[in-house]
Amino acid sequence: MAAKKRLRDNLITYGIVIALYLIMEILMKTGNLSSHLKGLLVPMTYYAIIAVALNLCVGILGELSIGHCGFMCIGAFSSAVFSKLTQNNIPTAPRFFLAFVIGIAFAALFGFLIGIPVLRLKGDYLAIVTLAFGEIIKNVINAIYFGVDSKGPHISMNNVMELGMEPDGQVVINGAMGITGTPRDANFTIAIVVLLLSLFVVLNLMNSRDGRAIMAVRDNSIAAESAGINVTRYKMMAFTISAAIAGAAGVLFSHNITSLTATSQYFGYNASIMILVYVVLGGIGNIRGSVIAAAILYLLPEMLRGLNTYRMLIYSIVLIVMMLFNWAPAAVQWRQKVAHKFIKRNA
Repeated sequence: MAAKKRLRDNLITYGIVIALYLIMEILMKTGNLSSHLKGLLVPMTYYAIIAVALNLCVGILGELSIGHCGFMCIGAFSSAVFSKLTQNNIPTAPRFFLAFVIGIAFAALFGFLIGIPVLRLKGDYLAIVTLAFGEIIKNVINAIYFGVDSKGPHISMNNVMELGMEPDGQVVINGAMGITGTPRDANFTIAIVVLLLSLFVVLNLMNSRDGRAIMAVRDNSIAAESAGINVTRYKMMAFTISAAIAGAAGVLFSHNITSLTATSQYFGYNASIMILVYVVLGGIGNIRGSVIAAAILYLLPEMLRGLNTYRMLIYSIVLIVMMLFNWAPAAVQWRQKVAHKFIKRNA
């Protein structure tokens, strides 16, 4: 019975994403979607992906991380470097697939390496260290000058002149100016496929033996360890998978724009807090809620942009309403009653 309920819940989550995709596709084909909103579809989707990744860390593992924008930044720049260097040598489809593999692999690697010292901490200490990690990554990338010529790769931390490249050399990362000329291979269809794959990985992990062990560690690490669960292993597993999914969001980010820079707007403290807001308002541990919250809260300010003065007021009211709907005891009881009636009616 419990397995059927989990399967039904998972199918509902997939169905919501697919329904959203079909609605947007119909609106685009019929010309009822403005060019501005078309440009927001891919960003909305990769923010939903990183919200899913963060919810795996915060909601399922129970560790507060504010550094997932750092993993997103790593995935974005590692994949963009590969695409920039190979855009004239490898066809679009295999190049983009390889860029995804590289972005995910680098983000997972850094997640594993960072997790070794960081996961020894808890609570506020973990949040501060992961926040510092995200800021370090952003600032280091802004200081890197990287180029390639016939002699191979060149790197400098000072300026582009110190690369000492030949005249035919190509500057790939130009310090704070970032990477320009990245191929725009990402589109809404690819972004939805990546979101569905991310949901598949996280939801199946939650319902697996490993997922139950991770949640046992979250609930009481001492009791879990006494029951024979390898606490360190499962923490590292969840944190690394979460970092890898954030890296996938970064690949979509870097291949949706032509100029990639490691700015605070996209990879800084405020961006990390915004993603955490998506997770909290969608429900900590509620993967479907993270997707819905990210979609609504990302599109809402842009759709209200014409209201000027009242735009952020309406946005704040929506935040309060969503928080009350998700966490107020009366609202929780009402949702449970509605769900019980629906299940009983369709049983």
